[in-house]
Amino acid sequence: MPHQHTPAPADVFSWIDDAERAREQAGLVRTLRPRPAHSPLLDLASNDYLGLSRHPETVRGAREAAERWGAGATGSRLVTGTTELHAELERELAAFCGFEAALVLSSGYAANLAAVTALSDRGTLVASDAGNHASIVDGCRLSRADTAVVPHCDPEAARKTLAAHRGRALLVTDSVFSVDGDAAPLAAHAEACRAEGAALLVDDAHGLGVLGEGGRGALHAAGLAGSPGVVATLTLSKSLGSQGGAVLGPAKVIRHLVNTARTFIFDTGLAPAATGAALAALRLLQREPERADRARAVAAELYGRLTASGLTAARPDAAVVSVRAPSASAALRWAADCREAGLSVGCFRPPSVPDGISRLRLTARADLTGDEISRAVETILGTAPAGATDR
Repeated sequence: MPHQHTPAPADVFSWIDDAERAREQAGLVRTLRPRPAHSPLLDLASNDYLGLSRHPETVRGAREAAERWGAGATGSRLVTGTTELHAELERELAAFCGFEAALVLSSGYAANLAAVTALSDRGTLVASDAGNHASIVDGCRLSRADTAVVPHCDPEAARKTLAAHRGRALLVTDSVFSVDGDAAPLAAHAEACRAEGAALLVDDAHGLGVLGEGGRGALHAAGLAGSPGVVATLTLSKSLGSQGGAVLGPAKVIRHLVNTARTFIFDTGLAPAATGAALAALRLLQREPERADRARAVAAELYGRLTASGLTAARPDAAVVSVRAPSASAALRWAADCREAGLSVGCFRPPSVPDGISRLRLTARADLTGDEISRAVETILGTAPAGATDR
């Protein structure tokens, strides 16, 4: 008797309609909003911490690299995708941040996937901070390692977790957490790793350009740059105003990644324009180290003025200022009202926030003027929803 196939439903994706309705009811719908080349909005939403994405030197670096090397990298880094420009950026990044070697990848996300998966495998314990970025979470999943999520910024809990494991172990943490802008206790984490014979992997995406001497990063500030048991990842898309990511560490670690990291081996190399822009921005930062101090000062001023007016915000350790909203829908409306008033702010809602509390996320850019800071504060206060202030 011939096999009877069950007729396929009329719409095999009907389940998406249910999921979409659930998102709408929870106020968690996300939409793309293309921005014009020259927006009239005051930008406190991007990660352009140092204001370098449109700096003439950064743009010129991109243009000259594209004209010389072409629009694309043309292949993976191991085939045709490595230019002399990539090697130059890697040397200068490593030297600036205080590490022996560096490896440039197509994004910060790819850099975290590369580092976590290449430095762990079955039988390795990965202790991951509860507040870590999604790219670290995904790296842990892909690594097939035994992953233990440890309490946020708790080095003693991390040490105990590491001590309970026999074999290779890796503690991984953001240096500055993108939701609240708080910094990890890196020195204490490093001490816990040394005590238990574990490696330390730090995502310095939000520390580079803002923390450390002249913006050399959180690991440099903690005295850990170049330590033999420490590896850093970072992005070129925030303080350096370009695109791409990198892994920094001992030379043998970088060689290991070249041979084992799938997001490096099987991905097209970073486009020459992005590579040239990042290199130009890095050189500019070295000439103008005061940009790092200015970004932190702007963050402190935003925090001080907003909290003095009754809003609840996390004290910033770098350039992220996080302001709490009463609910996900209130946060969405607040951000929309700010936009209507000429101010672009970030809006973080579940599942992007690990504690379920929705927030406005403000970027304290180094190039903001005093008048722009005042305008931003007045707009945020003037559009604040009921329940946002404690007054």
